[in-house]
Amino acid sequence: MNKLINKQVAFQDLGLIDYQQAWDYQTELLDSIVELKRGNRGLEAEQHKPTPNYLLFCEHPHVYTLGKSGKEEHVLLAKKELEAKNIAYHKINRGGDITYHGPGQIVGYPVIDLENFFTDIHKYLRLLEESIILTLAHYGLKGDRIKGATGVWLDSDKGSEARKICAMGIRCSRWVSMHGWAFNVNTDLDYFKNIIPCGIQDKGVTSLNKELNLTKVDITETKNILKENFAKLFEASF
Repeated sequence: MNKLINKQVAFQDLGLIDYQQAWDYQTELLDSIVELKRGNRGLEAEQHKPTPNYLLFCEHPHVYTLGKSGKEEHVLLAKKELEAKNIAYHKINRGGDITYHGPGQIVGYPVIDLENFFTDIHKYLRLLEESIILTLAHYGLKGDRIKGATGVWLDSDKGSEARKICAMGIRCSRWVSMHGWAFNVNTDLDYFKNIIPCGIQDKGVTSLNKELNLTKVDITETKNILKENFAKLFEASF
């Protein structure tokens, strides 16, 4: 089937936004793209409407999210303790285990029609990781992967010294993606002590400001660098 290819991506920075609100918005965008694709199926190729793509950046108030393959025992606080600390908790429909979102992270949600780019989930995840790895390289840090553990790490070859700086988990429906990454920039890492991050007990977590020994990184600059790397890797335009 011939398809109109659209590599234009609409970028939106949602700022600090409630997790559920952002999840609902992603779902709304995904559903609208899927519906458009369904409509195209009954049309001649020249009548097809191009499907849009979105890249959302945001930060969330303190929240733990548990993916489809996660274990509830990886949350180390009871419901009352979460409420007392004003931490939200959601079971969600992405892959992966438990992770934390909070202020100081760059949370990225690409809601894109992969048929505009390529139809390969493995490649998609590797390019998302690469966008973070290239961003870390800008700051003189060597990000890397650990086989079987999606995300981006520092000192990945040093066993228990390996530190995760970016968690990832996605969902895909009819080749339309949602969810994405949580890149620790100025993140309060103490919140990771209340969970077993991504179900991995023998490795640590870190943040960009910690690795650079800075009180705070200019997160706006980091967003711009990350956005440029995403565009380059996906051969997309904003």
